[in-house]
Amino acid sequence: MNREIHIIKLESLREPGPGLYYHLTDPQLRSKQEPEKGVFIAEGPKVVHFALKCGLKPLSLLMRQKFTEAAPGLEIIRLCPGIPVYTAEDSVLEELTGFRLQRSWVLCAMKRPSPLPVAEALQNARRAAVLEGITEPSNAGAIFRSAAALGVDAVLLTPDCCDPLHRRSVRVCMGAVFRIPWARTGEDLGFMELQKAGFRTFGMALQPGGFTLDDPALASENRIALFLGNEDSGLSEKVLHQCDGTVRIPMARGIDSLNVAVAAAVAFWQLRPR
Repeated sequence: MNREIHIIKLESLREPGPGLYYHLTDPQLRSKQEPEKGVFIAEGPKVVHFALKCGLKPLSLLMRQKFTEAAPGLEIIRLCPGIPVYTAEDSVLEELTGFRLQRSWVLCAMKRPSPLPVAEALQNARRAAVLEGITEPSNAGAIFRSAAALGVDAVLLTPDCCDPLHRRSVRVCMGAVFRIPWARTGEDLGFMELQKAGFRTFGMALQPGGFTLDDPALASENRIALFLGNEDSGLSEKVLHQCDGTVRIPMARGIDSLNVAVAAAVAFWQLRPR
């Protein structure tokens, strides 16, 4: 293995090399380019460390110049031998990436893991979350973090969901997306594979006649797949029609709904296997 360290000082944006880090705040650009190029961006020392621990392959690093001389930065560089380490003054890095820098700042371009088939993601799972049309990366990241922490064994995402390996999603979930199996569904939204695997399907929705989340009958189910809908419009009629039932959180003071990531965490805790 090549153990050399290649630190490359960038003097301007015209230099070749760090193209993967250009304009990280442009969601349309990132959502198109990163999957096509087979890469994603991990941000922050803890997330980068965890991704490396999970066996993901680093392609290059982008660091504040001061961070390359600090112990945490040197440790990350040591764990990534033989790849380019780009560094520059803060003003150049901020212009390159499009956002303000934090004190301990590092970005790592990494090879995207191979996508799992839905059946493989569901293997041995008792609790699954299915995200339909979740478009905000921060919400996706928060859901992944709660899922990993609260007993969910797999996450499925419909074709219109945001990329769970988006920089913000990975940062918010603190690398939980590397810990929990996940897969993209086809146009059937995962119902066929869920049925084959013996899951009962429930949609989080304000529907009359549905279960309340604290109903003991729910927690006693052997395999549950919980569908969570778009931040604005909720679950589609297509999903609600195919689910075995709906679930709602009992609430007070006239409040009828919660942010989808908050609702997911409450539901994951209540429905965890006993």
